[in-house]
Amino acid sequence: MPSPEITRTEPLQEPLKALLGGNTAKVMSEHLGLRTVGDLLHHYPRRYAERGELTRLAELPLDEHVTVVARIADARVHKFNRGKGQRLEVTLTDGSGRLQIVFFGRSVHYHQRELLPGRRGMFAGKVGVFNRKLQLSHPDYKLLDEESGADTVEQFAAELLPLYPACKQLSSWSIEQSVATVLNALQATGWRGLADPLPIALREERALIPLPEAFEKIHRPRTKADIAQARARLKWDEAFVLQVALARRRAKETELPAAPRLPVPGGLLDAFDERLPFTLTDGQREVSREIFADLATEHPMHRLLQGEVGSGKTLVALRAMLATVDAGGQAAMLAPTEVLAQQHHRSITEMMGELAGHHSDAKRLERRAVVGDGRALGGAEQGTKVVLLTGSMSTAQRRQALLDLVTGEAGIVVGTHALIEDKVKFHDLGLVVVDEQHRFGVEQRDALRSKGAQPPHLLVMTATPIPRTVAMTVFGDLETSVLDQLPAGRSPISTHVVPAKDKPHFLARTWERVREEAEAGHQAYVVCPRIGDEEEQPAKSAKRPSSRAPEEAGGAGGGSGEDEGGGADAEEKRPPLAVLDIAQQLTAGPLGGLRVEPLHGRMHPDAKDEVMRRFAAGEVDVLVATTVIEVGVNVPNATGMVIMDADRFGVSQLHQLRGRVGRGSAPGLCLLVTEMPEASPARARLEAVAATLDGFELSRIDLEQRREGDVLGQAQSGVRSSLRMLAVIEDEDIIAEARDEAGALVAADPDLTEHPELRTALEALLDEEREEYLDKG
Repeated sequence: MPSPEITRTEPLQEPLKALLGGNTAKVMSEHLGLRTVGDLLHHYPRRYAERGELTRLAELPLDEHVTVVARIADARVHKFNRGKGQRLEVTLTDGSGRLQIVFFGRSVHYHQRELLPGRRGMFAGKVGVFNRKLQLSHPDYKLLDEESGADTVEQFAAELLPLYPACKQLSSWSIEQSVATVLNALQATGWRGLADPLPIALREERALIPLPEAFEKIHRPRTKADIAQARARLKWDEAFVLQVALARRRAKETELPAAPRLPVPGGLLDAFDERLPFTLTDGQREVSREIFADLATEHPMHRLLQGEVGSGKTLVALRAMLATVDAGGQAAMLAPTEVLAQQHHRSITEMMGELAGHHSDAKRLERRAVVGDGRALGGAEQGTKVVLLTGSMSTAQRRQALLDLVTGEAGIVVGTHALIEDKVKFHDLGLVVVDEQHRFGVEQRDALRSKGAQPPHLLVMTATPIPRTVAMTVFGDLETSVLDQLPAGRSPISTHVVPAKDKPHFLARTWERVREEAEAGHQAYVVCPRIGDEEEQPAKSAKRPSSRAPEEAGGAGGGSGEDEGGGADAEEKRPPLAVLDIAQQLTAGPLGGLRVEPLHGRMHPDAKDEVMRRFAAGEVDVLVATTVIEVGVNVPNATGMVIMDADRFGVSQLHQLRGRVGRGSAPGLCLLVTEMPEASPARARLEAVAATLDGFELSRIDLEQRREGDVLGQAQSGVRSSLRMLAVIEDEDIIAEARDEAGALVAADPDLTEHPELRTALEALLDEEREEYLDKG
C-alpha cells in the first residue's frame, strides 16, 4: 500500500480523510472535532508517561510503572465466557523471578504470533495483581535481537509516551498512530508549503525552534527538554496569532464612522449629577472621562468597563447614556435576564427621579437646535423617557415601547434579547451598553449594534473582575476601564464557611444569625442552586439535576464553566437544595414568624417584580432565591446572605452573590453552607472566597482552578477551543510580549501584505466562523 501523500499547498489544511482513511477520519471529526492535518497536529498530548526504571522480576513494586527485560517461557490462549472471550497469557522469566502478562480481545492473535517462547524482549506497564500473582495487562513491548545491548534497553525504558485527550470510540494509542502517519507524510515532503506564523526576526530574537521541529518534539519527544522547547514555541504561536487578530480588529474599529456624542453643558447629565445625593469616587470620575473622550470621537467607542462588585459600574454607564441623550442620540442597555433588566430599569428610573420623564422627543429636537449657541435647558423639562422591553410584556405595553423607540420619545431603553428582534427600530441609536457580556452570543450583540444608522458606540460591562492577562486575551480589541474603588459608605462583609455535615450546630447558629439581622431591622438573602418545581427525580440519582431555570441558564458562571461547582469531588447522593423546599422549611422551622418569600426565574415577570419591589421596600425579611439576584440587585438594608450548597457555585459567582449585602451603612455577613469534607478541593475553594474580598484575586484563583476554556468564546461561537497550549494566567509574559509584537506588526502592515505566511496561518487557526466572531466583537 503506497504511503499517504500531502496534496495541498498548505499542508495543515489537508483533510484527514486523505491520509488516515474514511473511518478513522470520521470518528475524529464527529467525536473530537478534528478535521484537518492542522487540527490533529494541534491536538497535543495531555501528558507523557514514562515506562519506568529497568527492574528485575524479583523486585517488582506493586502499582508502579516498570520496564523489564525477560525471555518468554510460555504463551497460551485461554477461552472464557463460554468460548465468547479469549485471553493470551504469557509467562516471562529473567532468571530472578517470573511474571505473567496478559492480553484480551481482538489483539490476542496478533500478540500470539509475536510472543513466541524463547524470544527475548522489553515489556513495560503498570504492575498489578491477579489471583495473587503479579501481572502486566496489555503492556507495551519491543522484541530484541540477540545483539541488542544495554543502550537499546535503557532507551526503551526512558522513552516518553504521549497520552492524548481521547474518546470512547478512539483510544490514545490510535491517535498516536494517526499522528505518526501524518508526521511521516509531512516529513516525506520536507514540510513543503507549511506556513510559519512567526516572523523570522521574532523567532530568532526569542530562540524559538522552527514549527516542524516543534510538532515533532511535542508528539514524539526524546527528552523532557524536547517537550519544553516545543511548548515554548507553540505557546508563542497561539499568543501571537490571537493578538494579531485582535490588533487587526482594533485597527478596523478605528476606520469605522460614528456620530460623535458630546455631552451638552447644562443638559440632562449635568441635571442628573446635581441630583446625586453623594459624590462620585475618583475612579468613577476618571472612567467617565475616558468614556466621554471616546464618545466625542468620530469612530465607535469599543470599551470594556469592569470593576469590583458594588463599585458603581451601572452609575458610570448611566452617565454615558445620559451624555448620549444630551447629544441627540438614544442609548440601549442589554441585560441577560428579565429580573436583571427590570432591576436596571427600576434603579435607573429611581436614580433619575423626575428626569425619567416623558419629554424627550420635543426636548431632544430643541437641544439639537440650541447645542450650537450653548443655551442651557432648565429643570425637569430636560427629562427623557426610560422604557423597558422584555419578551413577557403585554402586547399593548410592547407596542407602546416600540413606538417610543422609533419616534425617539424614549432616550433610554433597557431590555433583554427582545431588543434584538427585527421589529425593534430606533430613531437614532448612539450607544449600546451590554451588561454581563459573557452571557450573550456575538451574533446577539452584533444584531443590536446594527440597528444604528451608523455603528453606535459600545460599552461592555462585566461584574466579574478579570485578571489583566484575561482582559488582554479575551477583550484584546477593547480599551479597558477598571473601577477598583468602592464608593464611600459601603460596609465591610465578613464571610464564613459553615460545615453543615461536620458541625450541624453551626447550621442552627446560621439561622439564629439571620433572625438576629431581621430583628435588628435588616433583611437577608438565602440562595439555593435549584428552584424545586422540576419533575421529581430519584433521591439517589447519580445525575445532578439542573441547578437553575431556563432563563438562568448561564447565570451560574455565564458560560465560563463555573457550574462545575463541586466538581469531581461533589457528593451526588442528593439533588441540590431547592428554593421552594428551603423557603417552606424555614417558614415552618427556624425562621417561623418572619416574612419569608421565594424568588426564582420561572415566576411570572410581574410576580418577580412585585417580590423584588416589596423586598426593596422592607416588606419582606428573608428572600429565598436562585442566582437571579446575582448581579444588579441593590437593597442597602440587606445585610445577611446564606448560600446553601455553596460548593455548587463557582468562585466568581460566590463573590458576585456576596456583593448583594453590605451595600448600606451596616456591615454585611455572608455564610457559605456546605457538606463537603474539610480536605476536599470544594472546601478549599470556599475557604479562598472567605479569605479575601478582592475580586481580582479571586478571579485568578478561579481561573487557575478551572482553566480558561476557550477564551474566544467557545460557547458563544460554536467552535473548538483556540487555546490548547497557552494558559492565560501562567503565560502572562508571553501574552504581553505577543500583544506588543502584534500591535507593531499590524501598525506597519495592516493587511499583512509582507507576511503572507502569517496571513495563511491566521486563516488556518482562526477559521471563518471565529474570524466572523472577532469581526463582530
